[in-house]
Amino acid sequence: MNLLFSNDRRGHYPDSWYAATADDLSPFPPLKGAQRADVCIVGGGYTGLSAALHLAEAGLDVVLLEAHRVGFGASGRNGGQLGSGQRQDQVTLEKMVGRDAAQTMWRLGEEAKALVRDLANRHGIDCALRPGIAWAGTSEASVRELHDYAGHMATHYDYPMEVLGREAFHALCPSPAYRGGILDMGAGHLHPLRLAQGLARAAAGAGARIFEQAWVHDIRHGAKVRVATESGHVEADHLILACNGYLGGLEPRVASRVMPINNFVVATEPLGARTAEVLTRDVAVADDKFVVNYFRLSEDGRLLFGGGESYGYRFPRDIRAVVSKPMLEVYPHLKDVKLDYAWGGTLAITMKRLPHLERVAANVLSASGYSGHGVGNAVQAGKLLAEAVRGQSAGFDAFTALPTPRFPGGVALRNPLLVLAMTWFALRDRLGI
Repeated sequence: MNLLFSNDRRGHYPDSWYAATADDLSPFPPLKGAQRADVCIVGGGYTGLSAALHLAEAGLDVVLLEAHRVGFGASGRNGGQLGSGQRQDQVTLEKMVGRDAAQTMWRLGEEAKALVRDLANRHGIDCALRPGIAWAGTSEASVRELHDYAGHMATHYDYPMEVLGREAFHALCPSPAYRGGILDMGAGHLHPLRLAQGLARAAAGAGARIFEQAWVHDIRHGAKVRVATESGHVEADHLILACNGYLGGLEPRVASRVMPINNFVVATEPLGARTAEVLTRDVAVADDKFVVNYFRLSEDGRLLFGGGESYGYRFPRDIRAVVSKPMLEVYPHLKDVKLDYAWGGTLAITMKRLPHLERVAANVLSASGYSGHGVGNAVQAGKLLAEAVRGQSAGFDAFTALPTPRFPGGVALRNPLLVLAMTWFALRDRLGI
């Protein structure tokens, strides 16, 4: 079974609040017949669209192939949080790769946020970008760790975060689940699908040729790569794989290091004056659970709440039930609130929860595995891939140096082993260990 067609109507965005409030973007044509390009890109999410935009602006002839619609996958379904740094915090990174490399990763993370803001401003993308992400602690020990982390970032990275005790955090986020946290106003949140659609418009305006409903089922490597869809093919000097959780069997080397998982989001009915029962400031929140709960208010006053994961191809039958359980643990006073939208999406994780960038062949590059931190990472990865195609690979090489080991058992066993591991961590969350 193919993840591209397991849970969605072909060529249609999911029934999400994002799709309901997205821009009216006319479909791009399907690929028919033969095309020639300098660079062929497979995947129309943030990575592929950013790569297409930067390559086209540099004067290269670019063809981008998307199996559904641009922004169809995680890029148009995620929690909309533009986080700082990388998915792993800086203390963890320092232990993993050393202080110097961790400093480099922090700098790249700051550049990723700046890139998203710059692209939105430069291309007039109305993606409702707002500042602020709070990290919530569910235990006193977790809150101490968060406060210590804020001190570490101020001392070693000259990066300020607001430290919030229990009362201050409750004033921001009136939930009985949290005992304190930190607030990062250098991070932000946005409408993810409108960002993807805006990048698509910008890339097309720069000259990139975008084809939708162009499912790639075969790739032939060589001095010229040949990328085949159901109704045509592209021959190109370079190939960029920007598929993330939807890579499937197109490139086994990458697939052995990148695991697709599903995550779920609901949008409540508009809360009106009750928004103050959720958040008193227009910031996003993510907590310390291993399976993270993340939430924020929409522009029209809904609670957008993400929680729960699954590891097979199919989404659960009742996504509302899956997400309402953690939502009501965080906000029990919202038990009477209607859930107007519920949707799922497929992202990709790596063993170390760090992006996996790889030079698969001399003229084939890949970027994926953003592990829930893809709003900034993926947009930046697209730019780094574009630079690497043009021979400027310093940023790309910094990410390829990160540890991204294969999943135990390779592609065949990675899913059942992950299910066992995630079940254990979910149990730890429930027990408060």
